[in-house]
Amino acid sequence: MYHEDGANSLRPRYGSIVDDERLSAEEMDERRRQNIAYEYLCHLEEAKQWIEACLEEELPSTTELEEGLRNGVYLGKLAKFFAPKMVSEKKIYDRDQSRYKSKGLHFRHTDNTVQWLRAMESVGLPKIFYPETTDVYDRKNMPKVIYCIHALSLYLYKLGIAPQIQDLLGKVAFTEEEISNMRKELEKYGIQMPAFSKIGGILANELSVDEAALHAAVIAINEAIDKGQAEGTMVALQNPNAMLRNTQKELANDYQDTLSQAKKRKEALASGRRSSIATEERDVYEELLTQQEIQSSVDVVNTFTATQKVNQAIDAQDKDALLAGLRLPVLGILGVLEANSQWYLEHFTSYREHKAKDVGAAAQLERDEIQRVVSSCNDFAEAEKRKQDAVSAINAAIRRGIPEETVHELLNPEAQLPIIYPTAANLYQSELFSLQNGSQKKNGLSHEELCVAVEMLSAVAVLNEVLDTKDSVAVTEQLSDSPLGFGNMDHDNMQRYADTLISLRAESLARGQEFLTWNDVQKCIDTVNFQVHEEHERVIAIAEINEALNSGDPEKTLAALLLPTAKIQGVNPETAKHYHDLLLHTKDLICKRSGDESAVLWLDQIQEAVHTANQDQDDALKLAEAVADINRAIAVGDNEETLAALQNPCAGLRGVLSDCAPAYQTELAQLQDQHIQEGNSGSMWVKHRIKDKYDYFYDLETKKGTWVQPEDFIHDSTQLTKEDIQNVVSSVTAEYNREQLWLANEPLIVQLQACIRGYLVRRAYSDRLAYLKQQEPRVIKLQASWKGCKQRKAYKDRLQTLQSNVQTVVKLQSFVKMWRARRAYTERLQYFKDHEKEIIKIQAFLKANKARVDYRTLTGAQDPPLSVVRKFAHLLEQSGLDLQEEQEMTRLREEVVTKIRANQQMEKDLNLMDIKIGLLVKNRITLQDVVSLSKKMKTKKNKMSKEDLAMGDKQGIKGLSKEKRKRLEAYQHLFYLLQTNPSYLAKLIFQMPQNKSTKFMDTVIFTLYNYASNQREEYLLLKLFESALREEIKSKVDQIQDIVTGNPTVIKMVVSFNRGARGQNALRQLLSPVVKEIIEDKSLGINTNPIDIYKAWVNQLETATGEASKLPYEVTAEQALSHEEVRSRLEASNQTLRSVTDKVLSSIMSSVDTIPYGMRYIAKVLKNTLHEKFPDASEDDLLKIVGNLLYYRYMNPAIVAPDGFDIIDMTAGGQLHSDQRRNLGSVAKMLQHAAANKLFEDGSDHLTSMNGYISSTYQKFRVFLQSACDVPAPEEKFNVDEYSDMVTLSKPVIYISIEEIINTHSLVLEHKEAIAPDHSDLLHELLEDLGDVPDMESLLGEGTVDPNDPNKENTMTQLAKTEVSLTLTNKFELMDGDDMDMKGLMMKTKKLVVDVVRIQPGETLTDILETPATSLQESEHAKLVERRAAQDATAPEGLKSSQAVLEDRQLPLEQKKRKILRNLRTLEQAGLVSSSSKYQELINDISKDIRYQRRYRQRRKAELVKLQQTLNALNSKAAFYQDQINYYDTYIKTCLDNLNRKNARRSIKLDKKGEEKGSKKSKQQSLKYTAARLHEKGVILEIEGLQTNQLKNVMFDIAPCEEVGDFEIKAKFMGVEMEKVQLHFQDLLQLQYEGVAVMKMFDKAKVNVNLLIFLLNKKFYGK
Repeated sequence: MYHEDGANSLRPRYGSIVDDERLSAEEMDERRRQNIAYEYLCHLEEAKQWIEACLEEELPSTTELEEGLRNGVYLGKLAKFFAPKMVSEKKIYDRDQSRYKSKGLHFRHTDNTVQWLRAMESVGLPKIFYPETTDVYDRKNMPKVIYCIHALSLYLYKLGIAPQIQDLLGKVAFTEEEISNMRKELEKYGIQMPAFSKIGGILANELSVDEAALHAAVIAINEAIDKGQAEGTMVALQNPNAMLRNTQKELANDYQDTLSQAKKRKEALASGRRSSIATEERDVYEELLTQQEIQSSVDVVNTFTATQKVNQAIDAQDKDALLAGLRLPVLGILGVLEANSQWYLEHFTSYREHKAKDVGAAAQLERDEIQRVVSSCNDFAEAEKRKQDAVSAINAAIRRGIPEETVHELLNPEAQLPIIYPTAANLYQSELFSLQNGSQKKNGLSHEELCVAVEMLSAVAVLNEVLDTKDSVAVTEQLSDSPLGFGNMDHDNMQRYADTLISLRAESLARGQEFLTWNDVQKCIDTVNFQVHEEHERVIAIAEINEALNSGDPEKTLAALLLPTAKIQGVNPETAKHYHDLLLHTKDLICKRSGDESAVLWLDQIQEAVHTANQDQDDALKLAEAVADINRAIAVGDNEETLAALQNPCAGLRGVLSDCAPAYQTELAQLQDQHIQEGNSGSMWVKHRIKDKYDYFYDLETKKGTWVQPEDFIHDSTQLTKEDIQNVVSSVTAEYNREQLWLANEPLIVQLQACIRGYLVRRAYSDRLAYLKQQEPRVIKLQASWKGCKQRKAYKDRLQTLQSNVQTVVKLQSFVKMWRARRAYTERLQYFKDHEKEIIKIQAFLKANKARVDYRTLTGAQDPPLSVVRKFAHLLEQSGLDLQEEQEMTRLREEVVTKIRANQQMEKDLNLMDIKIGLLVKNRITLQDVVSLSKKMKTKKNKMSKEDLAMGDKQGIKGLSKEKRKRLEAYQHLFYLLQTNPSYLAKLIFQMPQNKSTKFMDTVIFTLYNYASNQREEYLLLKLFESALREEIKSKVDQIQDIVTGNPTVIKMVVSFNRGARGQNALRQLLSPVVKEIIEDKSLGINTNPIDIYKAWVNQLETATGEASKLPYEVTAEQALSHEEVRSRLEASNQTLRSVTDKVLSSIMSSVDTIPYGMRYIAKVLKNTLHEKFPDASEDDLLKIVGNLLYYRYMNPAIVAPDGFDIIDMTAGGQLHSDQRRNLGSVAKMLQHAAANKLFEDGSDHLTSMNGYISSTYQKFRVFLQSACDVPAPEEKFNVDEYSDMVTLSKPVIYISIEEIINTHSLVLEHKEAIAPDHSDLLHELLEDLGDVPDMESLLGEGTVDPNDPNKENTMTQLAKTEVSLTLTNKFELMDGDDMDMKGLMMKTKKLVVDVVRIQPGETLTDILETPATSLQESEHAKLVERRAAQDATAPEGLKSSQAVLEDRQLPLEQKKRKILRNLRTLEQAGLVSSSSKYQELINDISKDIRYQRRYRQRRKAELVKLQQTLNALNSKAAFYQDQINYYDTYIKTCLDNLNRKNARRSIKLDKKGEEKGSKKSKQQSLKYTAARLHEKGVILEIEGLQTNQLKNVMFDIAPCEEVGDFEIKAKFMGVEMEKVQLHFQDLLQLQYEGVAVMKMFDKAKVNVNLLIFLLNKKFYGK
């Protein structure tokens, strides 16, 4: 929709004929309907603009205005505008519409509409215009609402309270689609359009005496217009009673002409409608001009005259005349300022010139255009003023010298400066301060100077940031593209610039310089340019050096080396020859190494050669001088001087020793004399060989050297060369070293001599020893003879002494022995007393160690011995604590199951109450139904007391008769079989439709397994889930993605169960901490929608500046992302989203063990089963399916709506804020994409930056999902095997309602062929025992319900929910005396064996059974039997032993042995035991029972704790539901009170008197319609079997019943009554709520539900 200027409004209205073609009747009717829709849209736009002018607030678009008015917020605000004393802001519900935007309409929104109606009543608007509340809330008659707003606007305008509403008919254009949609809406509701043009006449009829005077004045004006005299018309217009404004006498003729034309147009329009309207229905103002129309014509003339004056002033370029014209009151131009007059003239002139170019002729300005130009000039002037103020503030901040303040002022948007980077505050401050000081202006920098400076400084700041990244490519791009304006830049050197600037930036940071300035960068560029130029020149010089080398002329080489551009350092012309030789040698080496003969020397190689040549020059000179010094010292003959000369480092002699000085002098003098004798050449030149390659010539007289051989060179032969001196030194030093070697090794020589002497001594000793060894027998014989003689003599003497004192010796011996024994005993006893505690510990350790060894033997040995088993046999005995814990567990389990069912019922009732209250807003007649439901909720839990149930048990299924007992046992057998064999229920689930199977799971199956309240039932329920899942995948899944895209029944059941009472604590423990953290973080705001971010930014700008933003409000996502601020906020939001998502993911991954075992095991089964069916599927594909189960289905809903899954605690009526839900939804969406590794693609371009994060997060999820699937099998987890039910103390008990028993029986019986095809199956036998499905009364008991009770059905329905407990038993276990079941016989035998081995010990079972028992053992056995009997007598009924077991256990010991032997023979025949192994198989089974009993006790303790926790959670949930019930009770009470107070405006009266009247009225009233009439109204769509022309023969009689809200509808055909049906109005509202548009009546007639509700409301309830 768009507006058109008046000058360009050439578009024809609907209904006008723009061509010569004649339209058909259908086309004209079509055009008429389109015209009605167009006119109504215009009225909507008029109302919209008028309300916006009143509220100074933007309303929804015209096409969405009706929907926007439904919540009544804008109407409430309008009421506050014209009746502030009547309506305050606090009384407007949901003023900011946050509740409406997040959750939609609420019944309390009707309060806003009521306030609006009361406000109109307070100001006196006639009630004939008032709409109903439902017209607004339910959008039943929105044209009536817009009609009322138009009437209100005219009325308030006459009172001077509100502005006048505009006439936009024909001035506003709408698209064809918008008009067609509005037409369809109007036709759908069948609403007749109100006569908007009659509002003035209706108001005139309804007005007081003063308003009648206005009416008379208006009629007088119309009469004056008809007379055609301008003076008379002017007198009538100036009548005060006409309440006309701005009439001017000089314009009387113009008024007459304009009013006359308007009146003629109105009369012509009225003549076309006159024939179709009765005389009594005509409006007086159909032909006469209303006061509003007259005022409009006057305003048009005044405005036209005023605009002419303005246009004339513009033509004359008269600034004062233009200002005077703009200030004319008739124009009503707002915001005319004298200070802006020059700008007005300039802008008007420019605007007219542009308009003239577009139109192509002299253009005249209209009032709207004048107002726009004035407003634009004012905005421009204000912006200029603010800009100059901002520039002054910037200059002041620069002078103060505080960088932060300077940047703050620069960032002011009013300064209109280029982009500012706050991080470069110091740069801006320093540079701008320098510019300011250098400026000649007193006021500082101008705006133009600031723009240029800031643009360059910002570019420098960006360049510094790019330099910090050390990305040379980015630096190059920045230098090329930025507006820095650097000089002398060469694009070939860009990389050098970048590298140099990066290093310069690093150096400046090291020095503490925060930024590189523009001058620094320019200087760097100049430096690089200079360096490049020098390098170029140096390359040329190096080429010349190589050419000189090739020429072979040392002088040319020297000249090339001395070139300034080469910059070769240290070139000495005296060394030119050596430079040339060394460079040639270097070049030869490079050519040989590279194999390239054309290789040249580079700069570094040349410089290195020059340095080497200079060093050779120095070394050669020093060497020559050193050799000359040595020769002089030798000639002098001084040893010390010669030694010093030899030791000179420059001589480079090796091996010179101080101790050899005399020898050196002697040898060298002899050699020198020899050279002298050979002859003297008389030359003073000496030649030296340097580095074995180069000759160096030294002048002894001048002491200078040269590399160039002198002319007529002759070597001085009297001078010793370095080689001669080195040979003499080496010879003398070697001789000296040999001498010193002997002196230094003197100790070694002595040692060598000692070794030789030792060897000689040892050889003599060995010879002596060898001789003695040869004579050894003789030596020993001699020694033995002598020792024996001495020993015999000593022995005889001692023996003689003892024989003479025998008595004394004996006495001494006995005394000493006794004393030693007594002392040892006392010490040992004292030691024990001192270490008594340690001894006890040692004994305990040994006993415990022994017990551990025995237990390891029991648990780990393949065949544990009987002696070990006997020690632990007492563990199989049930103690009082066991019975107490079993009783407590049974009680808790019953409470948990009962509480779960009660909570489920409360939740259903509360959901129904939500629907009822929602329907209450739809129609108040339903209030009684809401009150009734509330009463039912309060009394439902008290209807069935325990006494009633007990009575029902005695009379019903648990009656004491034999027949009822037999039926009870049959049901117990059936449910045991269904519970322990999951294949039956798994097949049964898929035999029913999905909606029925879900209900069947929620009611019967979970009840059958007691909601998995213990480990046994959890194990069985898991096996059911596993079987059902495998069956579903096998039969229904064709592609692996079907699991995700479909809604598998088993997956849904598993998730629902694990999110229920059993799994809720796990989900709460898993997610509650992190979800609470997200919710409680008030500063957290995640928004990834660019449009929302853009709007929030615009709102923030307008809030901060107090002025309307120049940015458009409605934009696309691409347009929003074009703004840097939006992108930065989006990136910040994405970063926050990643951080929060990581927290949630970390919580999930760290709590993998918290996930219920059932969920993890089903995930494992799902993965393995899919892999079996789809072996080609990859691991990632399978893990995505597992992620869909564990995260998307199980966790994701709890994250999105934590209040709905009890993850967080919420009070009754409390709710999450929309921002909190958006935060949670964003995190959940991100995790959902990560779990499925689903990247953002088309439609989410702004989120593609998150794809990398999603991929990395998926890898984490992958590890998590693999870990989650790594769980043991249920048999290992729950330690369940085939004997588990036989060794448990108590039988399994379930708590099930009578209705569920009957439903289960009927379903199994109906589908028995599908779930058990084999007729020999045990299920068929059990169903035969049960027979047909019994009725409800037979299970409840005879006489439970009074047959004369009128509410018998309701009572029966309530009684059907009566719960009974069934103790499940296996019909096919071994009965007493029956030996066909070997497992049962094995169990009995084991119990007897345990009783025997506990009393009588033995190595093997055979030994015990064959050994007779002693009397003491018999007595001990009798005490054991008595103790058990006493314990069994005190045990609860469900925990007592069976009669057969009691009889076996009361047998005497010997009889038990005999019975054991008989049983063992039977078992041996069955192959279960063997006498050859001494019945070790039986002993092994007993050891397994002992282990299981221990684990069972541990599990029972854990189950007690878990049941108590579950019960506490259920109680907490029940308390929360009760709070909600109380909250609804309060609301219902408030509704009742409000209805009692609103007697004048209610449709149903709740007092007794009103009920009686209503009852009488409804009895008397009835509606009769033909089917044809109802078809015309759209109520009946069609009747099967009847043509449309036959509908007139069908009559419908609609009569209200005595019960409020019930109707009886009768159908008659040709006067003969055919059928009748009972219709509940509440059912219609429920269908409307569920979105059902069409229903069937009489199984033939198709009825429009909405129109039928509308008809009943209108005819029976006045709505």
